[in-house]
Amino acid sequence: MRTIGSRELKAHLGEVLRHVREHQEAYVVTHRGRVIARLVPEGADHRTATEFETLWSEMDQLAEEIGREWPEGVPAAQAVSDDRREL
Repeated sequence: MRTIGSRELKAHLGEVLRHVREHQEAYVVTHRGRVIARLVPEGADHRTATEFETLWSEMDQLAEEIGREWPEGVPAAQAVSDDRREL
């Protein structure tokens, strides 16, 4: 994914849109070095309901796995803090 500043985008909008349309390129748009938008070809960033269902199912399975191994009575904030100390 290419990165382009907002001023450069303004100056070269036609060319950038042509790249998006013809080459299916995506751009990250920045302003003063911070990401403010993404410019993606139509249809490239859309997910179907089935894809979201699959994603949530995988996340639920991961949560169950973590829950089985999680020490009882240890809050998540404490576990993260303890891990940071070990690094």
